[in-house]
Amino acid sequence: MTASEEKFTRQTLTDVHVWSPTLFSLRCTRDAGFRFRAGQFARLGVRKADGSVVWRAYSVVSAPHDDYLEFFSIVVPGGEFTSELCRLKAGDELLVEKQAVGYLTLDRFPDGRDLWLLGTGTGLAPFLSILQDLEAWQRFERIVLVYSARDRGELAYQQLIAELPQREWLEGAGHKLIYVPVVTREQVPGALHARITTLIENGELERAAGLELSPEHSRVMLCGNPQMIEDTRAVLKTRDMQLSLTRRPGAVAVENYW
Repeated sequence: MTASEEKFTRQTLTDVHVWSPTLFSLRCTRDAGFRFRAGQFARLGVRKADGSVVWRAYSVVSAPHDDYLEFFSIVVPGGEFTSELCRLKAGDELLVEKQAVGYLTLDRFPDGRDLWLLGTGTGLAPFLSILQDLEAWQRFERIVLVYSARDRGELAYQQLIAELPQREWLEGAGHKLIYVPVVTREQVPGALHARITTLIENGELERAAGLELSPEHSRVMLCGNPQMIEDTRAVLKTRDMQLSLTRRPGAVAVENYW
C-alpha cells in the first residue's frame, strides 16, 4: 500500500505537557491536507514495540486554522493506548487518520442567543477548539464555558482560557465569554462546588453565569463522561431542552468522551 492509499499520515510529536498525574496534552505536526471543523475528533495511532498499532479517538484542542494539532488525554492505569501514549516524547511518531469525524459542531444548532459549553475532564478539548475559532463569537451574544474537574490540579488550560478574550482577531468580542470553573472534590475559591446536574437543578450555575438556561435562547453542548451527559440531558429535558437531531433541530448536542 502506498502512502497516498493509507488512511493515516505519520506526524511528529513536538511537545508533551503534563498537567497532573492523570492528565497530559500532546502537540504534533499537521498534514497540509488534514481538515476538520472545530469540535470534531481524530483517531490517533501509536505503534507498539511489537510493530502493532493501537488506535483511539481524541477531540482536537487546536483551532482549524492552526498549523499543528493538539490533543488532551487522561492516563488510564494499565490502559493499552495511554500506556503507550504517555511514554512518547518530542520527536516520536504519532499516526493521525486522514478523516476527522464527530458531530459536536455548531452546525448542529439553529440560531440562538447563548452558547453553553459544559465539559468534564478531557471533555474540555472540543470546546477549546470551538473557542479558538471565529464562528461561535460571531453567532452568539454570550458564551458560557463550564469546566468541571475533580480537584484544583485537574483544571487544565487555565492560562489559555484566561487569555482567549484578549485575542486580537476577536476585535472586542472577548466580553462575550463567561467562564465558570467547577471543582467537585474540594473547595476552591472562585469555583463552584457540586456536580453540574446539581448546579443546574438548584439554579447556582445560572446565577454564576448571570444567564437563564432556556429552550428559546440557549444552545447547550455537553462533553465528558457518559454518566454526566446522561444525567445532564435528563435535567435539561425537564426544561423542554431536547437533543438536536438532523430531522429535529434542538437545543442540546453531546459527545461522550471517556
